[in-house]
Amino acid sequence: MDFPITGVTINPLFLIGIGFMVGLLGGFFGVGGGFLAGPLMFWSGVPMNFVVGTDLAHMTGKSIVAAKRHRTLGHVDVKLGALMIVGTIIGVEIGAQIIEALKESGNIEHVIGITYIVILSIISAFTAWESIKAIRMIRTEKLDVNEALAFTNISRRVHRIRIWPMVSLPGSGIAEISLWVVLGVGMLTGILAGSLGVGGGFIRMPMLIYVLGVPTHVAVGTDLFEIVFSAGYGTLTHAVKGNVDVLMALVMQTGAAVGAQIGATATRYFAGPRIRLFFSVLPLIGAILVLIRLIGGMPEF
Repeated sequence: MDFPITGVTINPLFLIGIGFMVGLLGGFFGVGGGFLAGPLMFWSGVPMNFVVGTDLAHMTGKSIVAAKRHRTLGHVDVKLGALMIVGTIIGVEIGAQIIEALKESGNIEHVIGITYIVILSIISAFTAWESIKAIRMIRTEKLDVNEALAFTNISRRVHRIRIWPMVSLPGSGIAEISLWVVLGVGMLTGILAGSLGVGGGFIRMPMLIYVLGVPTHVAVGTDLFEIVFSAGYGTLTHAVKGNVDVLMALVMQTGAAVGAQIGATATRYFAGPRIRLFFSVLPLIGAILVLIRLIGGMPEF
């Protein structure tokens, strides 16, 4: 199939397959999936500028479908998502300034690449360790399968911070928490997203769980809710610059819409610790892709 905007010819079934895979991952884990879709699109011949813009466009559509499904299941805390968006936007701008500073120093490739690998490897190892321990606790201590969390020290300490104003997040089961903590988590994930060139989903989701104490299912749905706005903003920005192939995005969206529905619905059949265990593989994949890029010249996503 010819795509006149990008000037490439790609089998539409391949693009639908990419969309389905990313939609499935997004619906189940609450991530954008750009760290997988981007390389696949680039390897199929799509120019880099269109890879970024078109992936954001299809990611927006997929996230809307998945977030709507999670909302129906009661897995979206709209208030928390809205507050996180404010912090994330500020953080993304700070991250962009960090990138500009590193460009001037001439060390951007290795600094960002190595930082990316270290952070994602730590997230992967910690999440795997915690989820396996939580699964064991369920078997030995007869804990609630959805609420079991092996590591709660951070969230307990965070909830003790009493810096005004305090906000309640009933959708996440949080009676009171400092607004500055929520904004701070959003800003930190935004800095990482803006400086590492990722959507931030597989950084934000663990922080929602382990730092703020949000239940796993709600963290997944709320993260998707936030991605709708962040990816939507990115889509508009790139569309103005002529970096979005609308036809290609629509083809990918046909697969993504189905995958997102299946992924979101599947969370009903898995307890929180098992979702976190499966999720722990994704940051590791992202770290491996960046390592391959550093060694063999693969482009950054």
